[in-house]
Amino acid sequence: MTAAPCDAGPDVLTLGETMVALRGSGPLKLGGAMNVSVAGAESNVAIGLARLGHTVRWAGAVGDDEAGELVLRTLRAEGVDVTAATRDPAAPTGLILFEPRLPEVTRVHYYRAGSAGSRLSPDDVPAAFAAPRPPRVLHLTGITPALGPSARDACRHALRLAREHGTEVCLDVNFRSRLWSREEAAAELREWIPYVDVLIASDDELPLCLPENGPTDAPEKSLVDGGVREVVVKLGADGATAHTADAALHAPAREVRAVDAVGAGDAFVAGYLSALLDSTDVPTRLDRAVTTGAFAVASHGDWEGAPTRAELDLLGSGPGTVVR
Repeated sequence: MTAAPCDAGPDVLTLGETMVALRGSGPLKLGGAMNVSVAGAESNVAIGLARLGHTVRWAGAVGDDEAGELVLRTLRAEGVDVTAATRDPAAPTGLILFEPRLPEVTRVHYYRAGSAGSRLSPDDVPAAFAAPRPPRVLHLTGITPALGPSARDACRHALRLAREHGTEVCLDVNFRSRLWSREEAAAELREWIPYVDVLIASDDELPLCLPENGPTDAPEKSLVDGGVREVVVKLGADGATAHTADAALHAPAREVRAVDAVGAGDAFVAGYLSALLDSTDVPTRLDRAVTTGAFAVASHGDWEGAPTRAELDLLGSGPGTVVR
């Protein structure tokens, strides 16, 4: 697969860190062979969208090293535009190790402190918007601002540019307690909410986005009332809900044999944004999201099981149901 052209501007711009991923077959202390790939929430979404036929640009920083070349080569091979990516000669590409311990438990070890991705700068962002047409959607996660002050400032600058260009913003909260505290995350992300059109989160992440000292009994309603157009809540095996000013809708999860939950949330986001770009209604967006999420949990790897558009019907389909 060759990179999809973004000369007229991409459908989606993602911004974040992609690392080299090593996957073992058991306890790391016992050694053994490891599979080498790449992983990163934002690039997982980018690959998922590219496989569904959308033009996607990934902006991030990698080291001027062979690991960085693997990241860029993999994304290009999956049809993702990496022309806005930067190489940092003073920092390495990040590393993530996956250690399976039980059938449903995988330990994750990060080696990303001081990585090139954590040093992403606001100066790196404008090039990602530079095209005859700006991206239709900017997709961010709560991971990138947790990497350090520079990456945080880069995200803030991207939000401002999105507003200037009329680009919709999708935020997947994706809270990582090993990167920052809930208090730190809330202090940052609540400042982002006025820019956000589509908010995607698990139910325990929603409070991180609410105004300080605001009501917490109905976070979805509070966020919609505050200006977020769609609040999408990922419920794992229970499916997902979408809340708008008009209704709340629910879609059950697809029934598949789960083999690896890593990357399922990113696949869900890719499906939702794909249907959004296709100008479908909210029930159809939810339906595609739970479908792409199911493909992910039924496959090993962060993004390897992401479906193409032609494969979406393999799991069947059904509309979401109105619950309010």
